[in-house]
Amino acid sequence: MTPAAANPLRAYTAVTAAYWAFMLSDGALRMLVLLHFNALGFSPVQLAWLFLLYEVAGMVTNLCAGWLAARFGLAATLYAGLALQIGALVALAQLDPTWSIAASVTFVMAVQGVSGVAKDLAKMSSKSAVKLLAPTQNGGLFRWVAVLTGSKNAVKGAGFFLGAALLGLAGFQAAIWGMAAVLLTILIAVVAFLPPGLPGPSKPTKARGEWRSSDARVNRLSLARMFLFGARDVWFVVGLPIYFQSVLSDGTPDGRREAFFLVGGFMACWIIGYGAVQALAPRILGGPTQSEATITRKAITWASALVPIPFALAALTLTIDGPALWLTATLVTGLLIFGFVFAVNSSVHSYLILAFGAAERITRDVGFYYMANAAGRLIGTLLSGVSYQLGGLSACLATAGLMALASWLAARRLLFRQ
Repeated sequence: MTPAAANPLRAYTAVTAAYWAFMLSDGALRMLVLLHFNALGFSPVQLAWLFLLYEVAGMVTNLCAGWLAARFGLAATLYAGLALQIGALVALAQLDPTWSIAASVTFVMAVQGVSGVAKDLAKMSSKSAVKLLAPTQNGGLFRWVAVLTGSKNAVKGAGFFLGAALLGLAGFQAAIWGMAAVLLTILIAVVAFLPPGLPGPSKPTKARGEWRSSDARVNRLSLARMFLFGARDVWFVVGLPIYFQSVLSDGTPDGRREAFFLVGGFMACWIIGYGAVQALAPRILGGPTQSEATITRKAITWASALVPIPFALAALTLTIDGPALWLTATLVTGLLIFGFVFAVNSSVHSYLILAFGAAERITRDVGFYYMANAAGRLIGTLLSGVSYQLGGLSACLATAGLMALASWLAARRLLFRQ
C-alpha cells in the first residue's frame, strides 16, 4: 500500500491546500487584470480578449490531460501548475504602462495563456486525485468532491476581493509581486508535505481516437457543462463588472478606488456563496447515498430550473424604469438566485463526471470534461464582451438564458447510455 493510499486524508488535505492556494491567486489575478485595464480605458471587447488565450490554453491542457498525467504523474502536474502560475505572475509584473494598447493586450493575453495552462493542470490533478483517494462507501466520493469544489470556489471568491483590495491599496505591480512570493512559499510547502503515493509516471497511452470518452454519458455531460459555464461567464466576466463600475464610480480617483472595493466585494461574495452551496449540494439534493440514476435525474431537474432566471433578469433590465441603484439591487438579488441554482448544477456535474468515468482512464475523462468547461468559459468570455458592447447587460443576460437552455437540453440525454 502506498503512503497516500494508507493515509488518504493527509494526501487529500495536501492536494486541497495546493488547490486553494492556486485558486486564491487565480481569482485575485483575474480581478487585478479586469479592473486595472478597465480603469485604463480598455473597451469591453478588448477586456474580453485579455482572457481568451487563458481559456484556449485551458482547453488544450485539458485535452492533453490524460497523456500529461500518465507521462509525468499527478503530483508532478500539480507542482507544474503552481510553478507556471508563479512564472505568469512574475512575467505580468514586467508590464510597461508606456506600451501601446495593442502591445499590452498581446502581452497580457500571452501571460494569461500560461496562467490558463497552470490552472487546468492544477484542477485536473486535484480532481483526479480525489477519485483515487476518496472512500467508495456511504457516498464518500460525492462528499469529498463537494468539499473540494465548494471550498475551492469560496477561496477563489476571496481571491476576487483580495485582487480588488490589493489594486486599490498597493497598486498593480506591488500586488503581483506579493502574490508571486506567497505562491512560491506555498509550492515549497506542498512539495515538502505531500505524501508520496499518487500515481507516478507510466508509459503513456496512445491518443488515437481517445480525445472523447467511450462512455456517451461523459460526452453529454461535458456538452452540458460547456453551455452551463458559458451561461455564467457571458455576464460574469466582463458585462457585470463594467456595469457595476459605471454605476458605482463617479470617475474621480477616490470614486474608482471605492468602486474597486464594491465590485470586487460583490464578485467575491457571489463566488463564496456559490462555493458554500456547492459544498452543501449533497444535502440539498437529498443526501450523498442516493443511486447514480437518481442523482442524474435531479441534475436534469436543476438544469431546467436555471433557464428562466437570466431571461427574467434580462427583461427586468429592459423594463424597470427607476434609479440605477434600484435596478442594481434587483440585479443583485436575481444573480444571487442564479448563483444558488448554478452552484447545485456545477456540484452535481463534478460528482457525475467522476461517477461516470472509469478508474483506468479517469484523467482522460476528467481532462475532456474540463476541456469542455474551458470551452464554455471561452465562449462566455467572448460573448460577454461582444454582448455588452452591442446591447449592454440585458444582452449579456439574454445570451446567458439561451446558453442555460442549451445546457438543459444536453443534460436531458444523460439517462441514456447510447
